[in-house]
Amino acid sequence: MSATFRTAVVRTPNGPDSIEIIEVPVVEPGPGQVRVDIAGATVNPADLAVTDGFFHGIGIIDQPHHTGLGMDFAGIVDAAGPDVMDIPVGTRVAGIVEGFDRDFGTYAEKLVISATDIAVVPEGLDLATAATVPLNSLTAAQIVDLLGDGAGRSLLVTGAAGAVGGYVLTFAQDRGWRVTGLARPADEEFVRTLGADFTAAATPGWDAVADTAAFQEKGLALVRDGGVFVGVRPGAEPPAERGTTTYSVSVRPDSARLAEILEDTATGRLPARVHALVPLDQVAAAHRAVARGGVRGRYVLQP
Repeated sequence: MSATFRTAVVRTPNGPDSIEIIEVPVVEPGPGQVRVDIAGATVNPADLAVTDGFFHGIGIIDQPHHTGLGMDFAGIVDAAGPDVMDIPVGTRVAGIVEGFDRDFGTYAEKLVISATDIAVVPEGLDLATAATVPLNSLTAAQIVDLLGDGAGRSLLVTGAAGAVGGYVLTFAQDRGWRVTGLARPADEEFVRTLGADFTAAATPGWDAVADTAAFQEKGLALVRDGGVFVGVRPGAEPPAERGTTTYSVSVRPDSARLAEILEDTATGRLPARVHALVPLDQVAAAHRAVARGGVRGRYVLQP
């Protein structure tokens, strides 16, 4: 095995051109950890915000040398810490790394991660598809946790045809919300296939808004007086007004819930959409493509 591996980082964030691929030492997993050979890592809007300097600008990231890119992944365990007995070498796993202020990420050939932050990928679900699941599904599930039970109240999901929005449509209906997806007219069939109502031009008055499109203040304006807004930019939710309650989701690992979602993906109950498989060397081009918008499904980087 090589003594080093490749990983993508930014030193001074300034968009896709600031992404570098560097060599870093391979380290052995410590107690409670596993090392994973990464098979796929998903390009998410949060990664674009890191490379653009958004999280540096609001003080969430303060790395002295470089910031690692990528939050979710799927791969195969190639080493386990001395006390990890239930995840043997060769196990197919998926998971997320938490937070943004770190010098490593999942855009890499290898990753050392806590064994409690991953879930086993079921047979019948390929690793590239599995890589698209953890961040988006757990973000959606935790958005719905913040919303609570719907009891028939109205929920508007912005960006409803996107990766996070699609999951929110399903999970919110499971919690009793009367869900409408806001998306482009071309996405109406997808939204309705998931059991939600559809609109291409929302007007104010919703009991709650799950703002997966990051409209921010424009999304809050769609909430009725006293309603609830949940955004997707950690630490940057718009200030509450008109008696509204505002939250922003900061996704956390949840291996038990992720295992259930991966199983539901393997059986087809939940959709998972791969737009394209891209070599790690082409990460900047993938970021540019995602920034242009309109992509349904995820770019998956492969080392």
